[in-house]
Amino acid sequence: MIGEVTVRSVLIIDDEVGTRESIKMILKHDYEVFLAKDAEEAFLQIKEHSPDVILLDIILPDIDGLKVLEKIKGSDPDVIVIMITATKTVKTAVEAMKLGAYDYVTKPFDIDELRLIINRALSTQSLEKEVKYLRKEIDKSFNFGNIIGKSKAMENIFKVVRQIADSKSTVLIMGESGTGKELVSRAVHYNSIRKNYPFVTINCAAIPETLIESELFGHERGAFTNAIEKKLGRFEIAHHGTLFLDEIGELSLNTQAKILRFLEEKEFNRVGGSKTMKVDVRLITATNRDLNQLLKKGEFREDLYYRINVVPIVIPPLRERKEDIPILLDHFIKKFNDENNKKVKGVSKEALVLMMNYDWPGNVRELENLIERVIALTSNESIQPNELPFSLMNMPKINGLKESVLDGKVSFLKAEEEFEKGIILDALKRSNYIQSHAAEILGISRRILKYKMDKLGISQDRT
Repeated sequence: MIGEVTVRSVLIIDDEVGTRESIKMILKHDYEVFLAKDAEEAFLQIKEHSPDVILLDIILPDIDGLKVLEKIKGSDPDVIVIMITATKTVKTAVEAMKLGAYDYVTKPFDIDELRLIINRALSTQSLEKEVKYLRKEIDKSFNFGNIIGKSKAMENIFKVVRQIADSKSTVLIMGESGTGKELVSRAVHYNSIRKNYPFVTINCAAIPETLIESELFGHERGAFTNAIEKKLGRFEIAHHGTLFLDEIGELSLNTQAKILRFLEEKEFNRVGGSKTMKVDVRLITATNRDLNQLLKKGEFREDLYYRINVVPIVIPPLRERKEDIPILLDHFIKKFNDENNKKVKGVSKEALVLMMNYDWPGNVRELENLIERVIALTSNESIQPNELPFSLMNMPKINGLKESVLDGKVSFLKAEEEFEKGIILDALKRSNYIQSHAAEILGISRRILKYKMDKLGISQDRT
């Protein structure tokens, strides 16, 4: 059910001992119950326990109940407050609802009505949280349209995603950094029956080992130093949805064991907690490391590997699907034209040749970053070779020199000299032969530049 909640706590604020204890008897089997006899004690309980639901008596001995309500809603607008009232103060309770109270109950209590109101309130709260989360996510519009490619390899990936989107199987996405592993994981989620529920991500490599378990499974108050309040983990947040664990190969064996337990039993414990939590989550993992090598080294659990590798998807590096470069360029140019209010029409033939000859070690992410930078700076109608970084501009020459050296046609020293000469000439051309500017581009002093120019026989004037 959409409104299912894994953690529920109720704070009862009432100056009558009998009322507090009777409500506690009604609720204690279904909720964690806290009590407060007045506003002062109530605020201490709220600070310490962060209850999901607050039952607030309108008449308190120290502060008017409506003022307490205003203060509670002022600090946490999302907390559920249900007013407790006698029949003669029903009108006041209605006024309280205008101030943000969810509902009210009258003394004497109808047990079934009280339970119904609390359950309905928690379901509404859960739904509202999911809607807020989804609104943020839906704006990103992750679907097949965001995974660009017409190569055979990408067509095969599209096919697999469509086939497995609605299954419950775990998915392992493998590929180098920058190939688009998260985009593929989002495509799986947003084309599945879980698409209206949260898609939660965590980069396992970015979280310190001491904190990763808490991030994944949450923790109880006081579980460790600085754990001043209860925290939900990513597994709970992803309830009914999808959890994407990026760089799973970076996890310790201890954390791997806990993920394995979840996959086998669909349950876990928060750090410092004894209560077993159950959630419905589909797991998608990704890695840029060779898990088979980690298995041989004993750094990755074999049983977990087979659990996550039910549906493997391998995303090839951009250098192995260069036929996708033109369509990627069109996509990124349009994207960054819109963002920068530019009208760049495309890429010149010369620039395209350089891009097609480059190996793109940073893959699609490197290409996207390059186009973003060029579009932001260019005033040309199309991207020109002199707007590209040296790594691209010298690639054909570098490849030719490399082959000549390996074939024994050119000595290593001669190739090194030619490479250095080419870079210096390119820097001089870019700087309009102003040596101080060229030296700055190359990251060397003007004196060293002058020395190298003399050594390599490069004229100090434009030729």
